[in-house]
Amino acid sequence: GSVLTPFFTDQPVRSYASATSADTARYARFFRGMLTRGIYPPPSQFEAWFLSAAHTARDVDQTVKAARAAMKEVGGT
Repeated sequence: GSVLTPFFTDQPVRSYASATSADTARYARFFRGMLTRGIYPPPSQFEAWFLSAAHTARDVDQTVKAARAAMKEVGGT
């Protein structure tokens, strides 16, 4: 499996201080955008996403598609 934790920041996240400096409001907009597309990520920016053998290629494709669209909303484009 794999793990992912997205942070909305322009700096590398390598410590607690750099993680807590990330933009949680932008993550919240991204989270809501994912929900509207049927994807249920962790509600907190400080929780990890996990990919497991239970996820199909279709699940991954749908998640990536939803994330791209939600990111466009967050970025305002």
